[in-house]
Amino acid sequence: MYNPLLLPDLRVMLDEQDEAAMAEFCVALHPAVASEVLEGLESKEVWQVLQNCDWERRSEIFRYLPLTFQIELVQNVDRETLSKLIEVMVPDDRVDLLERLDSEHVEDVLPLIAQAERSDIRKLLSYEEDSAGSIMTTEYASLPEEISVRESLDQLRQQAPDRETIYYVYVVDEGRRLRGFISLRDLILAKPDTPISDVMERDVISVRVDDDQEFVARELAKYDFIAIPVVDNQNQLVGIVTHDDALDVVQEEATEDAHRLGAVEPLEDSYLETPLLTLAWKRGIWLVLLLVAAFATAYVLKQYEDVSTEFHWMILFIPLVLASGGNAGSQSATLVIRTLAIEEMSRRETIKIAKREFLLALMLGGGLMVLGGGWAVCFDSITPMRAFVVGLTVFLVVLFGAFIGAMLPMGFRKLGMDPALMSNPLIAALVDVLGVFIYYNVALALIAT
Repeated sequence: MYNPLLLPDLRVMLDEQDEAAMAEFCVALHPAVASEVLEGLESKEVWQVLQNCDWERRSEIFRYLPLTFQIELVQNVDRETLSKLIEVMVPDDRVDLLERLDSEHVEDVLPLIAQAERSDIRKLLSYEEDSAGSIMTTEYASLPEEISVRESLDQLRQQAPDRETIYYVYVVDEGRRLRGFISLRDLILAKPDTPISDVMERDVISVRVDDDQEFVARELAKYDFIAIPVVDNQNQLVGIVTHDDALDVVQEEATEDAHRLGAVEPLEDSYLETPLLTLAWKRGIWLVLLLVAAFATAYVLKQYEDVSTEFHWMILFIPLVLASGGNAGSQSATLVIRTLAIEEMSRRETIKIAKREFLLALMLGGGLMVLGGGWAVCFDSITPMRAFVVGLTVFLVVLFGAFIGAMLPMGFRKLGMDPALMSNPLIAALVDVLGVFIYYNVALALIAT
């Protein structure tokens, strides 16, 4: 957290037009800290501060600003300044920014950018959203395999200033096909005259350019990599995904899952940065869907209106029955969705999960059956048979609720859809309909006959 006194000091610098102090502010502080202070200024004031440092430092500070604020900033600056900023930004960050700008604005700026960077931008923008290609950077270190360690270190010294990371060095052939890799540590420890081909690792773990970004993040976490190479269908090295980008993906995916589990369409920006109308829409569509599900529950209740009139005591325990099934289903859905989010499930593991949830439902349902039936007896006019109806219904609803909560997310994953679409409120709403049906039919079977 930055010192809150920095913002008033910065405002004083702006009022006094103290360019030397503003330059010192940009250089002395970590870019992330500087950007946090700049968020308290108007966009014109931010540019007044940033113009006092070199372009490289500007881009370093700019990358830590929230994406919505970046968009606001670039819409209040001339084309030349924007094109120069984009030119010096790291590839994945500038693509994130350009993807959020109007296409006309992008096409207006691109001609002012150097040919090499412009080609790189167009290539990265062409990759499908949420794919490895959309989050990778093309600033990686690479070497041919026929040179020596000494020559490799000489080449790395030249490449280092323009590369995002040089800890992993990728070995490619003349056609840019990935042949292996070597860590900077191994390169330094190797004898100078040793050929790279003798010390490099040939068993390279890589991802495809069209792989899902969530899969890429899992691969990085699985192998504890700092970066992972990205190849095309001809095994040509096209970029790398670094650990910081993978962390962003993990956070983004976790946020999306949290939103969907709460029956909210995922937000592109933070809660406070999202317009009210957008929030209303993203929450409203789910509320309408849940309203339809609740209407279905009311419709099923309507079919048993005569039974409710005859056995009016049943109405007392409808909340107990519905809450038990909905809560059990939500628990199962939460556990399964989180499991699916962090690892791939084989057919065997899917069957294992189904078996575990069934056994858990038997255990939990049995316990709640005893408690529910026992508490029901404490009510006036509730006979042991009526209490048994309540307890048995709770058992069955928990059994079906837990099974549905576990299987529906896995079914969605099988269809190639996000398992988190099976939100907890939606699971609860579906189990409510089933719970009412089970409750009245158990009563009819055990008491009315």
